[in-house]
Amino acid sequence: MIGAWWIWGVALALYAIFMLWYHNWRGPLTPAEIEAFLARTAQLKISGHTDRAVLRAFLEADDGRDFLMSNLVRVHPGNVVHPVTGLPVSGQALFQQYGLQFVKLLLRHGGHPMMAMRKVGGYVDAWQTPADPGWHLVGLMRYRSRRDMMALATDPAMRDMHILKSVSTAQTFSFPSQPLLSLALLPRVAVALVLALLAALLHLAVLLSA
Repeated sequence: MIGAWWIWGVALALYAIFMLWYHNWRGPLTPAEIEAFLARTAQLKISGHTDRAVLRAFLEADDGRDFLMSNLVRVHPGNVVHPVTGLPVSGQALFQQYGLQFVKLLLRHGGHPMMAMRKVGGYVDAWQTPADPGWHLVGLMRYRSRRDMMALATDPAMRDMHILKSVSTAQTFSFPSQPLLSLALLPRVAVALVLALLAALLHLAVLLSA
């Protein structure tokens, strides 16, 4: 019976490994890091889509916490020319190709998709805003830190895949946010519960087989 308790030690070790990946242990960005990232982004083609003063202010206000990037996207409704093959492809298919590649890169930098939704109707409440351009998708992407966001943005793999987004996307905007209220089960809790359940079931199986 005593020997079965090693299962909980393994579960705890696995959770510790998960938290090493999931949590930002390095704290906020330093001024030197901010300048280095801004210098690197100045050389990127994608920098033209970002107000550098807004980006600098966001980085300088770093609190070291994770955050969600809120994205609204309108893809090209018809066919576009694939930037690699030169063949016609639907804007939706090309954006999905970009999305799959982006999620893999996001996971490598400690982030993950939090939610992806498709729009099913027009504005039902809008105050002094431009007309609905025809948004297709709403996405929430979790970033481990602002440092990780900049590391992803300047990753060579991101530069290579960004052309897919540029060609497939007719209109988009993104802004960082942090939850004030959420009833969603966060990964920190969800992973702990899953590991605890698996450990309990395995522990029970060992006891029953003894």
